[in-house]
This record gives sequence, structure tokens and C-alpha cells, in this order.
Amino acid sequence: MSTRLLQRQILPLDRDLDVVPLYVDVEDAVLDADKYSVGGSRAAKELNHAAMRQSTTTGRQFHPDQIESRTALRVPAQEHLSLGTYFNAFPASYWRRHTIVDAVTLTITVRGRGASVVVHKSMAAGHSQRVGSAETGEDDGGTFTFDLTLKPFVDGGWYWYDVLAGDEDVVVESAEWTAEVPEDRLAHGTVDVAITTMNRPDFCAKLLGQIAEDEGLRPYLDTVFVMEQGTDKVVDSTHFDAARDALGDTLQVLEQGNLGGSGGYARGQLESLRKGTATYALMMDDDVVCEPEGIIRAVTFGDLAKRPSIVGGHMFNIYSRSRLHSFGEVVKSWRFWWQSAPGVLQDWDFGARNLRSTRWLHRRIDVDYNGWFMCLIPRQVIAEIGLSLPLFLKWDDSEYGLRAREAGYPTVTFPGAAVWHVPWTDKNDAVDWQSYFHHRNRLVAALLHSPYPRGGRMVRESMYHQIMHLVSMQYSTAELRLRAMEEVLAGPEGLHDTLPTKLGEVREFVKQFPDAQLATEREAFPPVRRRKPSRKDETDVPSRSAQLVSAALMPLRQVRKPRPLSREYPEAEVAAMDAKWYRLGRFDSAVVSMNDGTSAAMYQRRPEQFRELMRRSTELHQQLLREWPRLAAEYRAQLSDVTSPEAWERTLAPWLPGGGADE
Repeated sequence: MSTRLLQRQILPLDRDLDVVPLYVDVEDAVLDADKYSVGGSRAAKELNHAAMRQSTTTGRQFHPDQIESRTALRVPAQEHLSLGTYFNAFPASYWRRHTIVDAVTLTITVRGRGASVVVHKSMAAGHSQRVGSAETGEDDGGTFTFDLTLKPFVDGGWYWYDVLAGDEDVVVESAEWTAEVPEDRLAHGTVDVAITTMNRPDFCAKLLGQIAEDEGLRPYLDTVFVMEQGTDKVVDSTHFDAARDALGDTLQVLEQGNLGGSGGYARGQLESLRKGTATYALMMDDDVVCEPEGIIRAVTFGDLAKRPSIVGGHMFNIYSRSRLHSFGEVVKSWRFWWQSAPGVLQDWDFGARNLRSTRWLHRRIDVDYNGWFMCLIPRQVIAEIGLSLPLFLKWDDSEYGLRAREAGYPTVTFPGAAVWHVPWTDKNDAVDWQSYFHHRNRLVAALLHSPYPRGGRMVRESMYHQIMHLVSMQYSTAELRLRAMEEVLAGPEGLHDTLPTKLGEVREFVKQFPDAQLATEREAFPPVRRRKPSRKDETDVPSRSAQLVSAALMPLRQVRKPRPLSREYPEAEVAAMDAKWYRLGRFDSAVVSMNDGTSAAMYQRRPEQFRELMRRSTELHQQLLREWPRLAAEYRAQLSDVTSPEAWERTLAPWLPGGGADE
């Protein structure tokens, strides 16, 4: 047996105060209420959820000059702080469940008289216990070692340490979590980083710089692949030369046509598989801010896993950097819809309530998949189950996680490995050209992996969503969803053939619909005019019962003749956040802004179009329900062929060496 480093104490690279709560905690622990004491009352649960999100901060400050290096920090005299944080607490339950490690050693080196170090552990219910302590006394410092078992962490729990200063400042020079591992697990694996980029040159070049600048990460890197699919190229960024010089031969920029995220990641997987020298391939978005230590931790965790495992990172909000977007994702089988895992509260702000105060964060969260904004896949898994499905975008990562699970390879979303990224809530892929891919790919994934004979609730829910889009005057989206269903019904044979051309076809197709014609200036649309403005506040959120009444009545309203004035003027301006079906369905026309805040479109109610789309929607959904068993068998039978390296080599041939791509 030999000693292997699992995790070390780290501090922020850029000393950004917004991210400090993810590394260092100066606040007290104020544990929230247990769900069993709250009970089953819906009102009580909602009240408790609101209380859980209330800030517990007292205003204590951590100053950037307390950061002495990447691994050292200073605690001022008479003050204390905790390293029970996202990046510095030790996620014991994940190591207990998924790896061969059954005990760890914490070694802390401090400098300063009168310093105290206290080690804590938590249980799955969030309660913490003191498990060890040490003091420097009159000595100038010391190194303290704590041997800690992982046995009590079956359901959840963390280890962490607090540091208290006496009459002098104390410097925590380092802290390391190590374990005794077999000799054949001592050497670390290596990783091919696969970044797909499309017209984000500065973002991508800065990401390459973050990877290149971390000296600790360099030995773990085999190759950094950049799949360049845009016209605004990363090599033209002013930040690229420095990253290229630092990475040297490790960096490879591979240009190809725009095959979407799935085409880019499949290229990275293919190159990694053919090269055969790296242990893992890491899928990573081009528009993230990376914590390089997270890559090292993911590789280390993967190296020591009981069986080959996909190791994913978490996503923090790039615009509000202490906010965790989600702590783990699952696919709900009955609906076949992705969502946060049970028990997870989305958009959690560590700047308002710390890890030690947040009960739900102490329970281990098990997932079905991890998004490919940061996801480490063993080369062994790729070799056995194949590459990404050719889906362009959406559902490629979730389908891959489900496919891996069925082959016996779990996915672990691992605390302490994370990136900052634009949160999904700032996007809306349900009402623009992306809706085609979203709907088609969800259906394909369900046909492949739904355990229910006819997809559970999915087809019925699809029809509900179709009606919602029609009631909302989103005729382009409704039409795109029907075209998506028609392609699914045609079978899996065309997925590869249409990958290079489908985006252009979809974007060209929607141009004919007024609700898809966007304008960046409000003056592009007529002013709001309405003969009888509503007497009610139209931005109010209706009750559940009122929504049910609207759901029954609004489709009937769509066949009535529109108000004459609405043919020339919008009846309202509706902000993206308010563009719900039950609000849009009241109008005969409206100017509706898009989620990204850059543009708007004019919606108009058209009864004839509504009738025709309703007819086709009903027929196609009935056909899909009838043919589901046959389609599911067909898609499953061809899955291994569609995702094989050979199939992808044919699709990528124009851009592979000797494939005939234009120079």
C-alpha cells in the first residue's frame, strides 16, 4: 500500500470575493429544520423552503489579502474560520460509496502560536460532530495528522476542519487529504480534454489559458482538443497565443463543420479513442470558467473508483458565482424529462447560506447523468458503449449517462469538481429553432431508454405542450415540433446523414413564421393599441384552479375571430419572464421578448393555422403512440451502429486527415 493525495486545500485563483464562500467560510453554522419535523403539509413545506433560502450571513468579512498563496491562508488574531466549504470540505459519502478508499488521513500544517484546529464530520441528516482537535500552544506552528474512517458515511456526510487563531495571526500553510491505496492505483490517470467551440473565441481562449496556467494540472493532461466549428475562430482571439505557447504540443485545434455539440464531442471522443494514450476524455463547454483543481479531483476519483465511472462536475452561475445551479440531475422515467435529483434545491446561494447550515447538501445525491459542460468519461466506457448519438444538441449527454448505466457504468456528480457557466434558466430552448432538436432528441432518448411500453406519460405530455405552444401563438415552434416527430417516425437511419445540414434547414424553415422573426429594436413593431384594456393586472400568477380553467377554455378561444385592431397593432408587450401560456392565450397579438434579452417578436393569433396544426398534432401523436413499440425496438437495435466509431468516421470524413475537406 502507498499514500495517494486525494484532495488539498485550495484558495481562489483570482481572489474574487464572490467566490470566497465556496472556499472559505467565516460564518456560523445555523442548521435548517429537518423535513420530518416540518411534516407533510404543503404550506408548511413551502414555508420551510422559503426559510431555508433566507440568508444567515452576519456580515463578517474575509479579506483577499488573507490569501497568501493558492494553498495557504491567514487567520487574523482572535478570529476563526471554517474550511467546511464546497471546495475544501471532504465529500466523504461519495468516496465511501463509489471508491475503494475506506479511510483517509488529514494532514494540516499551521504557522503561529495559540492556534487551534478542530475537525468535524457530518451525517446525512446534516448534524455535525467534533472528531478531533489539536493546538500549537506556545510553539511557532506544527503539523497535525488525523486518521479518519469512512465507515459512517453510507447515506451522506462530509469531513472538514475549522481554524481558530489566538493572540497572533495564524497561517494555514497547507491541508491534504490522503489515503493508502494499492500499488496499482498509485499512479494517476491522464485526460484528453475535449472542448467544442462555436464562435466564442475569447471565452474558449481564456478557458485554454486557465487550463494551461495551472502547474498542478499539467501532468494530468494528455491532449487538449478544441473542436472548432465556427467562423469566428479561437486562433484569432488575442488570448490564444499565450495559451498555445503554454500548452505547446498538448493543444490540438481541429476544424470541422458545425455538427453541434454532439458532433464536436463525438470528434473528441473519437480522437481520444483512436489515440489510445489517455485514461479519460473530459467533455467541457467552451464558455465556462474552470477551477483546474476540479479536473485533478475528478481524475483522482475516477482512478480509485470501484468500477469505471463517469465523473461529472457541478455548474455554478457565471453571473452570480456563489450560486450553485444544480447539485445533480436525473431523468424521470415516467415523464422522461430531466430534472434535479430528489431532495435537491436548485440555484443554491452559498454566499447566503453555507454548507454547514444546509441540511440537504449533506445527503449523498445519486444521479443518472452529468451535463457535458464538465464530464469525465473513461476511455474504457467509450470503447464499450460507443460515442455520442448524432443529435446536434440537447439530450446527448443525458442519453449517454443512461446508456452507460444500462451497461453497468455509473455516473457520479462529484462535489469539489465544478465550472462556472451560463445557467439553463437564462435560456429558453423551447420556443426557437432549438425546440426542433429538443423535442426530436427527447423522443429518441425515450425510445431508447424508457422502461414503459409506450413511453409512459411522454406522448400525452408532448400533446399538452403542443397545445400550450398553439394557445401561446407560437406557431413556428408547434410546426417545428411536428417536423421533429415526423423525423423520429422515419427511424434512426437519417440521424447521421442530416447532421451537417439540419440546422440550416430548420433556421430557413422558421423564417416564414412571423412569431420567429426577431427584431432587436422595439421600434420595429407598431405601438400597443387595444380597444378595451383589461381591468386586471395581467402579470399576476393565477392560482392552480384558475390555470386548470384556462387550460380547458383557452383552446376553444383560439377558433374565435380575432379582434380587428389586433391585426395591425399588438395588444400588449410581454416580457420573457411573463410569457406563460395562460397569459399569452388572453391576447390576439403581442410583442414578446426573448429570454436572452436581445430581441423580441410579434405574435398574432390565427384561427385557421391553429385548427390545421391541432389536427396534425392530434394525428401525429396518435400515430406515435401506436407505433411506439415498433420504433423503440428499431432504435434500440441500431443504437450500437449509430454510435460506433465507424459511423462517426463516415460523418466526420470531410474533416478527418485525408478525408477530402477543403483546405
